[in-house]
Amino acid sequence: MGFFSKLFKKGTPIDDDFYEEMEEQLILGDMGVQASMELTEALEVNVRFHEIKNQEEAREFLINRVEDMMKVPEDAYDFEEQTCVIMVIGVNGVGKTTSIGKLADAYKNRGKNVILVGADTFRAAAMDQLKIWAERTGCYMVSGNEGQDPGSVIYDGAAAARARGGEIMICDTAGRLHNKKNLMNELAKIDKILSSEFPDAIRENLIVLDAATGQNALQQAKEFKSIMKVDGIILTKMDGTAKGGIAVAISKELGVPVKFIGVGEGIHDLKRFDAAEYAKSLFN
Repeated sequence: MGFFSKLFKKGTPIDDDFYEEMEEQLILGDMGVQASMELTEALEVNVRFHEIKNQEEAREFLINRVEDMMKVPEDAYDFEEQTCVIMVIGVNGVGKTTSIGKLADAYKNRGKNVILVGADTFRAAAMDQLKIWAERTGCYMVSGNEGQDPGSVIYDGAAAARARGGEIMICDTAGRLHNKKNLMNELAKIDKILSSEFPDAIRENLIVLDAATGQNALQQAKEFKSIMKVDGIILTKMDGTAKGGIAVAISKELGVPVKFIGVGEGIHDLKRFDAAEYAKSLFN
């Protein structure tokens, strides 16, 4: 049962009390103030003009409205069919390295030549974890040493991708935000290296966020977006949160689509985001 399904009680009129409770429940469900107000006002207008006459129609209206808000652009996954570099960003502990492993497995199963690059040289455990995924998926991996310049690892990764005919190069990056200036300089350096060493590859920057952390995930996304271009969101642990409205808040406030969701621990449990399925799951 969706977190917002309790809004709809048989025989309850759609009146000012209903709108007040609805807005409160949407905010409590991590949907964010902006999206919650927009949905409530849109419903109120449609009821006022007698387009919506009962609770079931109200539910269907909200499902359709959320689906429209969360629709993924038609070209959202075009990068997968081209030579590309996927930079995976996000703070530690959100499931970044695991998401990379799951993406690698999915692409490998589609016949893609996948190169993994362990550029999180600030955390030895991250490189060790990625090596396990490389072995598990059968992907070639380039890894640095602890404390090594991440740019030099990216350089080696690009060289390996060129030499081995890599189609998709997935890079793990350090999950830190404590020094924006250093991180911005590092990202600028990586951009320059990739433009020079792997010029035919398009770029896709995906940020990994933990859905269970609610508004903290939104704040992390804002921080990263302030220092780099973000093309899409991977929301992990969607199966572990009873709320789920955070997907709307993040996508709405950042103007960035959710492209993948993590729905379990298994290797196949990272899926393309389905706006229709997601909207229904919130209200049914």
